[in-house]
Amino acid sequence: MERNSKTISIIIPAYNTEGLLDKCVRSVAAQDYPADLLEIIVVDDGSTDRTGEIADNLAAEFENVTVIHKENGGSSSARNVGIAAAKGEYLGFVDSDDYISPEMYSKLMDAALRHGADMVQASRDEISEDGKRLPDVVIPPDGEKVITPEEHLKSLLLHTGDASFCTKITRRSFFTEKMRFPEGELNEDFYLMIHMLEKVNKLVLLPGQYYHVFYRSGSNSRKKKDEKDYFPPVFTDIVRNADVAERIVRRNHPKLLPIARRFGFVQRLDFLLHIPISKMTKENVFYRRVVDDLRRAFFEMQRNKYLAKKQKVYLALLSIAPKFVRKTHARIRRLDS
Repeated sequence: MERNSKTISIIIPAYNTEGLLDKCVRSVAAQDYPADLLEIIVVDDGSTDRTGEIADNLAAEFENVTVIHKENGGSSSARNVGIAAAKGEYLGFVDSDDYISPEMYSKLMDAALRHGADMVQASRDEISEDGKRLPDVVIPPDGEKVITPEEHLKSLLLHTGDASFCTKITRRSFFTEKMRFPEGELNEDFYLMIHMLEKVNKLVLLPGQYYHVFYRSGSNSRKKKDEKDYFPPVFTDIVRNADVAERIVRRNHPKLLPIARRFGFVQRLDFLLHIPISKMTKENVFYRRVVDDLRRAFFEMQRNKYLAKKQKVYLALLSIAPKFVRKTHARIRRLDS
């Protein structure tokens, strides 16, 4: 079967990215994959700047670009609208502040057809606002690698895998009405991925870094520099999703349970290391629950072989006296600076 024989729909959710959308869409339109097999859907999620206008101009320029305008509902909502409109046999996603290399979708589809894979993943790099290359969040494999869904789930729970749908193509048939991005939440890729992995046959991982993340401070999941007490909601969602992952593991992959427990501990550690001290109060029910979870599992944490020694120390200290530890840590950092 020829590598360019399948249709692909690329969904680009866009909200107030007037300075970045043009580069993003042009990078998708410039793919060496046949334009008549590549459907590009830009979903303007109720933008209040010129994003919608720029998207319409791009649709007028490229025959395979269409635009959907909708009321603001968040990235998951925009993606789901795009999924409902998509006609391709495979789906891909690109965030409107990112861009991709010209060969990305031809490489992904070639691997999908050669291996009969439901899902194929490219590697990614990250670029900071000042144009500097950041350290790799996920280390690319040395070469093309075929893995089982359980192996990918294990990598996600060990924080070595990539949960993003933006680096992948996936058969559209898996995006059923019950298998969509959760709306009103962040960490949405991880949530959908751990559920969809129960359905796909295999994954192919490619070493090529074809997807380029533009790291913007102030985006949904990143801390805003000018808001001292801002607490990104993603840190709450990662704890909730860790619990969802543990339930899936208990039901379908019991041998991964120690790794799933380790994942839940690390996500709670991340929560406690980022929550502003001003929000560490008795009135904060979710914060109290996180601390109580760690206290109940104190000895289990220390026995978990998948936790690093440093993680165990931090978890022990934060479970005993979280607010005191955070205040002390803040004072030490001020002295060092």
